[in-house]
Amino acid sequence: MNLFKKLLPDVVVIVLFALISFAYFYPAVNEGRILAQHDAVAGIGSGREMSEYLEKTGERTRWTNSIFGGMPTYQMSPSYDSTDTLGWIQQVYHLFLPTYVWYVFVMLLGFYILLRAFDFKVWMSALGAIIWAFSSYFFIIIAAGHIWKFVALAYIPPTIAGMVLAYRGKLLAGGIVTALFVALQIVANHPQMSYYFLFVMLFMAIAYGVMAWREKMIPQFIKASVVLVVAGLLGVCVNLSNLYHTYEYSKETMRGKSELVKENSANQTNSGLERSYITQWSYGIGETFSLLVPNVKGGASVPLAQNEKAMEKADPNYMGLYSQLGQYWGEQPGTSGPVYVGAFVMFLFILGLFIVKGPMKWALVGGTVFSILLSWGHNFMGLTDFFIDYVPMYSKFRAVSSILVIAEFTIPLLAIMALKEVVERPQLWNESRKSFYITFALTGGLSLLFALAPGFFFPSYVSSAEMNALQNAIPADQLAPILINLEEIRKSIFTSDAWRSFFVVLIGAVLLWGYCAGKLKAQLLVGLLALLCLVDMWSVNKRYLYDEQFVAKGTEMQPFLEPSETDKQILQDKSLDYRVLNLSVNTFNENNTAYWHKSIGGYHAAKLRRYQEMIDEHIQGEITALYKTLPSVGADLSQVGDTLTPVLNMLNTRYFIIPLQQGKTIPMFNPHALGNAWFVNEVQYVNNANEEIEALHQVNPAHVAVVDKKFQNEVKASVGADSLSTIVLTSYEPNALKYEVNSPKGGTVVFAEIYYPGWRSFIDGEEVLHGRADYILRAMNVPAGKHVVEFTFDPQSLHVTETIAFIALGILGLAILVAIVLALKKNKK
Repeated sequence: MNLFKKLLPDVVVIVLFALISFAYFYPAVNEGRILAQHDAVAGIGSGREMSEYLEKTGERTRWTNSIFGGMPTYQMSPSYDSTDTLGWIQQVYHLFLPTYVWYVFVMLLGFYILLRAFDFKVWMSALGAIIWAFSSYFFIIIAAGHIWKFVALAYIPPTIAGMVLAYRGKLLAGGIVTALFVALQIVANHPQMSYYFLFVMLFMAIAYGVMAWREKMIPQFIKASVVLVVAGLLGVCVNLSNLYHTYEYSKETMRGKSELVKENSANQTNSGLERSYITQWSYGIGETFSLLVPNVKGGASVPLAQNEKAMEKADPNYMGLYSQLGQYWGEQPGTSGPVYVGAFVMFLFILGLFIVKGPMKWALVGGTVFSILLSWGHNFMGLTDFFIDYVPMYSKFRAVSSILVIAEFTIPLLAIMALKEVVERPQLWNESRKSFYITFALTGGLSLLFALAPGFFFPSYVSSAEMNALQNAIPADQLAPILINLEEIRKSIFTSDAWRSFFVVLIGAVLLWGYCAGKLKAQLLVGLLALLCLVDMWSVNKRYLYDEQFVAKGTEMQPFLEPSETDKQILQDKSLDYRVLNLSVNTFNENNTAYWHKSIGGYHAAKLRRYQEMIDEHIQGEITALYKTLPSVGADLSQVGDTLTPVLNMLNTRYFIIPLQQGKTIPMFNPHALGNAWFVNEVQYVNNANEEIEALHQVNPAHVAVVDKKFQNEVKASVGADSLSTIVLTSYEPNALKYEVNSPKGGTVVFAEIYYPGWRSFIDGEEVLHGRADYILRAMNVPAGKHVVEFTFDPQSLHVTETIAFIALGILGLAILVAIVLALKKNKK
């Protein structure tokens, strides 16, 4: 009974979290509606082959040929037997709540666990959880379908809670919580978020180290640090299969270093990603004020005409233009919304700079400044260059603006620490009145100045890209009045939110004054501030994740319910393996084609680098040439020589989907596709990647295989093709291919399959080596006579890492059992 009474307040808060989470998504969840996001729909298309293989065999394939000619599934379907247990634990952790509801619930619960680990009282912890969980970015990424990122972020606060427990002397509990949530965080499969928060944990560990040094408790600090390192390694080992294969795969993707030597070497990085690509989404320096005023740069990149209130100031003559211009006017290529942490949360954060004492404050302040400076990317290139060049793994990740998730964590944490100080010492108002005044001036006062003099702070309300587009499209004498009216509209968007933030800060400050003056009780203060922050942040989030975005369940499957007439015609071809190029869509930004066919294109953030380089160097040019040729040849490519599309031919692109008017399409058979494999007359060796990719402009892949010298032993010079030689694909699975080869002389065979380390090759059951040819394909020598050639993809590393992962799971389970036994004994005493 005593234990129940002790836990009852926590149970009440958890139930309250569930109700808040459900309320946000009501009535969509109640009606069974869903979000049909681009990424989710794309996953359906690219995942069909994997799903069908699992259903057919009961096993997971680690390779698919659905998109980009073929690629590993490590970052498409990162599921392993060892992590199935974690899936069950996640279900329990989010109380089996419906989808979308549990998203917000775990955000709330995770930060609540962290604050309880800090020993905050129940209702203060609940308030802290609300101001963390309702930060705008989290709801924006739900709307965008970046669910892996969201879930990884949700597990970060409880991971840090384990760290806090360990440094407070609760070693077993701290170790278990750390290991468990490290494991859950990694299985969410967004390494970028986990990587960013390693910096936060480092700052906090330094703060605890300083405290231990001051209190002469260094041995305890070292002991806790060792426990945390071991716990972290245990959580990593539970996910070793995912982590190891993601790491290996990253070397071959756009995150890996290219073998090509480019002219603009200054843009290259050690990782392979180009600096311009890493920093393409850089937060503007002035845009950072969105932490306080959400629409400081207009919010999201949605049509300006959708903002009904702003359109009250629009000149009717320009309405057509305003349906094309975005509401956002910052310098990023586009955005789904700003990073807004709450106006009054910013007030408390600034106040914390004055009234919170100790190393932890400086750790959180340092983390905030660190996050903001790095989010500026190319707007603060000196620091960005340093991190890209010298900080391990930093250059593996793009969209540097997303590092603001650190500020979204540190700001509410210091804010709630500041509120705790005020609640516990209401006399602070008299002792540090100047601090309160300065804080109000830097938040409420600044918001007021934004509202009264928007032109002084931001003289331009048109981005440079917009200005260039407008100048090119509109005569100079007509442009001036448009710019004047556009500035008036956008100023109204900005000032409206500035007034809003001012009043939020004012109300919160008045409530604090009321408490310090003895006019409010502590519980009432916390409750009113929770309501203020919830209403403020809730209303902003509803701009980006709202009920009308939810559609009837099944809508996400609409593109896949029935193949088009073109798809049906292509599917009549029952050949085991061939590829399709869809010219009626953005070929490299969609996966609908992959649902029905093996696509040359696709959509995925971690595609193989060599394939992307082939797209840039050859495939895109061949697509352009096709577009130019199609009107003159109609639907018959036999009139065109095989030199028009040599790379598409060697990829066995048997069909092109051609767009017609009114959204209709037709299939075009490509008679020049080289098939699944072929003997070549000649092997042309080259010295490096540049020579290899450039040589494909001069040779015909049907006759000549271009091979890097590093593969000389695997792909020996050919004796010349024989017209009597045949190669037939007799069995196809995404991870297993079998060919029957019949050749009087033997020779070099090129396979229309993407080369990737980990594929094993066999001739008549005996393992042999194969190499890479034509920059992206596989090649090997086959002796004269009749032979069976096989390729399989079942890396031995999968079995090794799975064994280690199961051992780690066993150790974690044993530690949890020991903790339960000790807790029961303690309770009995």
